[in-house]
Amino acid sequence: MGIFDFLTGEFIDVIHWTDDTRDTMVWRFQREGHEIKYGAKLTVREGQAAVFIHEGQLADVFTPGLYMLETNNMPVMTTLQHWDHGFRSPFKSEVYFVNTARFNDLKWGTKNPIMLRDPEFGPTRIRAFGTYTVRVSDPALFLSEIVGTDGEFTKDEITFQIRNIIVQEFSRAIAASGIPVLDMAANTADLGKLVAGAISPTVAAYGLAIPELYIENISLPPAVEKALDKRTSMGIAGDLNKYAQYSTAEAMTSAASNPSGGGGMGAGLGMGMGMAMAQQMARQQDQQPQEGPWGARPSTAPASPPPPPAPERVWHIAEHGETRGPFSRAAMGRMASKGELARGTMVWTAGQDGWLPAEDIAELAQLFTVLPPPPPPA
Repeated sequence: MGIFDFLTGEFIDVIHWTDDTRDTMVWRFQREGHEIKYGAKLTVREGQAAVFIHEGQLADVFTPGLYMLETNNMPVMTTLQHWDHGFRSPFKSEVYFVNTARFNDLKWGTKNPIMLRDPEFGPTRIRAFGTYTVRVSDPALFLSEIVGTDGEFTKDEITFQIRNIIVQEFSRAIAASGIPVLDMAANTADLGKLVAGAISPTVAAYGLAIPELYIENISLPPAVEKALDKRTSMGIAGDLNKYAQYSTAEAMTSAASNPSGGGGMGAGLGMGMGMAMAQQMARQQDQQPQEGPWGARPSTAPASPPPPPAPERVWHIAEHGETRGPFSRAAMGRMASKGELARGTMVWTAGQDGWLPAEDIAELAQLFTVLPPPPPPA
């Protein structure tokens, strides 16, 4: 190769960058000795910007296009200008390619609950999470404020700081908005724009912009959600009287089909609940207007009938691994007088939490303390 061909090679260079990582924000052009030759071609593609650093100072920013680095006012030093140094120029220039495209689907969320004063629930706490989009709006500022001399800067190195800014501004905006918690789901789009607008001045100082910010979910503490579920269940139940009748019927069916407590226990429980349900339905039937030849006429039944007597409690006895009953209180008294019912006999009645000794139940303990009167004279 002749000397002319060698010198021609020193005039030609191509500077460009293609990225397939999808997370690189800044990449430094790798050139041996950081020497940029006179007449080099610089290719800046759409979604990129090229920042020249010469002698440690920011020299120029190139937007998308094709450039010939051959004018004297370019901040570039060529090896040909210093051929006496063996084509090793002591003047170095660096080229940083900045990705100006959007980085989408970045996550943010509140690490700790946010305290706020809700107009309906009072002081409460909420959590929120969502996604956002970030892009470099000022390559020179971003390079000088954030990247520095990092040869390959990825989005993971800045997203943590952005998340902290988002959470801070979201907490401030949501606390000052005055929007009830139950209405926040209908206003997430407006809240997202409000938070993005509040973040913009802060991230702009880094040379960044937040084009989009989405709030995917706002949740309440588990205790508040449980109370809301109960409130919703009450609304779904509708007529509480009919719901009570349905629940009673379901309980009767379940008690009758459960053999664990013994046949007598299920029968006694079902009988007691059935009587209560029948009396309730009878009262409702009496209060309904009767149909006459010209339509409904008022009922002649008294407006407020006296309440029915409470159903008598019945008892079951457990002895030798078997149950007997149900027995009325009078029958239990006769058994006590005959010695068939002792103080330690295990008994159970509807509504009682497990089997208990007879002496631990006030109603049955009286059977062992009341002595019979003296016998009449012969």
